[in-house]
Amino acid sequence: MKNFFLIIACLLIQCIYAQPDSLFLKVKKQKYEGPQWEKKNKATFDLSQVSFVNWNSGGSNSISGLLGFETSANYSDKYFSWRNDARLRYGINKQQSRELRKTDDLIEINSSMGFKPDVDSNWFYSAQLNFRTQLTNGYKYPNTDDPISRLMAPGYLFLGCGMEYGKRIKQLSFYFSPLTLKETFVLDEDLANAGAFGVTPAVYDSEGELIKEGEQFRREVGILMTNSYEMELAKNINVKNQVSMYSDYINNFGNVDIDWQLDFDFKVNSFVRATLGSHLRYDDDVKTTIETDVDGETEEAGAKVQWKQFLGVGFAVDF
Repeated sequence: MKNFFLIIACLLIQCIYAQPDSLFLKVKKQKYEGPQWEKKNKATFDLSQVSFVNWNSGGSNSISGLLGFETSANYSDKYFSWRNDARLRYGINKQQSRELRKTDDLIEINSSMGFKPDVDSNWFYSAQLNFRTQLTNGYKYPNTDDPISRLMAPGYLFLGCGMEYGKRIKQLSFYFSPLTLKETFVLDEDLANAGAFGVTPAVYDSEGELIKEGEQFRREVGILMTNSYEMELAKNINVKNQVSMYSDYINNFGNVDIDWQLDFDFKVNSFVRATLGSHLRYDDDVKTTIETDVDGETEEAGAKVQWKQFLGVGFAVDF
């Protein structure tokens, strides 16, 4: 795993210096006009639906919806950059003869400050904050009696400082932080007692009586690297790539937590668009379970790669 971590680091660094300017042909160089704020808001709704009537191949009627909202407020001048954004997503699916199920759930806040002492430099002394959690309970369907996640269970906070490269920082960024705090919140007693998401579990006596409750916080200090870029792949086709890698100094250094998002945005007109997205995660603290031969009992099976893919057509409004 350590070799994998070093290989990925080298690839990201190479990506920065090999990034061709042709990726940004649509970006025109502008003269500096003084300090400025740039604010954006975007609301989206994606819908997919299928119905069957006397269909001889069979099938189940279903409908899915995904609601999203993004807001950003960015400030820049000759030496200083401050980028802020927040995202909210919530998706549901209803299939014939099956309960309503959640397909997406995210609250995320990002803030990044950067200062460069030389106006011609592409390197910033930078500090970054990232926070994310979810809105409603998550379940391992069809079991809807025992939540596997809740609001602030988990919640994640990353706070660190380092160096950020950004030739055009709004489109291309590479961030390296040798000192980043990762705080995991599990503010649900049942999940904390079970030791979910890497927190210390509760302690029980031989008769199953609770001696000490599980901890609701887990604190780590490690190294963080991120890389992101946006570009116009073709007319009305935009792509956004975001990669984040984190390794804790104290607990199994070299085990890398990965968060990788790749999103394609296909613009039909000013309001209609299609999206294709992929989201891959690996977190060494999020363990899976498997059923044992004993009825109703499970055992830990270690961490596994998590992957989500989305394809939808819907509406988007910028304001």
